[in-house]
Amino acid sequence: MCLADQVPTATQRLVEINGVTLRVLEAGERGAPLVVLAHGFPELAYSWRHQIPVLAQAGYHVLAPDQRGYGGSTRPDAVEDYDIHALTGDLVALVDDVGVERAVFIGHDWGAMVVWHTALLHPDRVAAVAGLSVPPIPRARSRPTQRWREKFGEDFYMLRFQEPGVADAEMEADVAATMRGMFAGLISGDDAALPDWISAGEFEHYVTEFSRTGFTGALNWYRNYDRNWETTPQLAGAQTTAPALFVGGTADPVGPTMNPARAREVVAGPYTEEWIEGAGHWVQQERPEDINRILLAFLRDVEQP
Repeated sequence: MCLADQVPTATQRLVEINGVTLRVLEAGERGAPLVVLAHGFPELAYSWRHQIPVLAQAGYHVLAPDQRGYGGSTRPDAVEDYDIHALTGDLVALVDDVGVERAVFIGHDWGAMVVWHTALLHPDRVAAVAGLSVPPIPRARSRPTQRWREKFGEDFYMLRFQEPGVADAEMEADVAATMRGMFAGLISGDDAALPDWISAGEFEHYVTEFSRTGFTGALNWYRNYDRNWETTPQLAGAQTTAPALFVGGTADPVGPTMNPARAREVVAGPYTEEWIEGAGHWVQQERPEDINRILLAFLRDVEQP
């Protein structure tokens, strides 16, 4: 079954940009205000299945790619091909592909980090920016891996992701167990129960895709944390003036590693912070009605050409 058949109103196409091919779900009328949806780890464009038809029906042109390393998109071999310049460049190139100047960029998890960086690295292309589960945070004063060791210890999951091949093999040994553990709010867990917000069929879609692709492309995003820090000294003290939104879940286990109180160090323009009581990390899948309501209210206030 074509992926678009599982997402109402969406069509699927392949877009060749920046030396990669991205599989993109598209909905809405071209020429309408553009919204680009960026998924996180370990997710897919499919993670926005509850938002794509609602945004299109509300009058927006929606693009949701499997980002590089994921799903039906290219998975380059080189770790450095997944740095923040490549990831933000892909999103901007999608905007170019449909022939418009600016878009609203909405990201979840790692995708939120990408859209926050898009607003800083490509400010002229961003009409507004929203991050789910990951707030805007200022550039770290020290190397990320050094900071994690000092703050969280050697067993911190992002440190375990750094060595190529190790976490990849662990996660691929039982893809279903890996995905159950992640969606249950854990980093791993063989006996995690499937959450009630995802059906067996929806879950199987993720298992099928990651069984086919593996996790190396996705993990390579984490292996660029230090490189991203080294190659963006200009972002020290940088701010975006674009309207910005952060949405978090009060039960997100990743929350303690973030610090939304520092958002105003990054966002100089209009800023809205929303919390969904009882929601975990996968907010747009767990609480789609809440997320859709919040996103539509945010988008109504954004001026786009």
